[in-house]
Amino acid sequence: MKKLLIVSTVFVLFFLIGNEAIAQCAMCRGTVESSIGNGRNNVGFGLNTGIMFLFVMPYLLVGVISYLWYKKSKKFQAERKIAMS
Repeated sequence: MKKLLIVSTVFVLFFLIGNEAIAQCAMCRGTVESSIGNGRNNVGFGLNTGIMFLFVMPYLLVGVISYLWYKKSKKFQAERKIAMS
């Protein structure tokens, strides 16, 4: 349990301390640079937000599946322990 807590803490700290992603593909970067040149920074902000959303979703999905697997495993172990008694 202690190892899980340490790994979880390190994982959360990586996301909290990490810098924003600034570089995108060449086409996206060109769009952001041209919109900033025109004085519209909201396009770049929206693009970066979308990229971060797409980046986080697989990790969130793996986390939810892992949590459900852990809960089912604990329930199975408890049922097996009761059956052996």
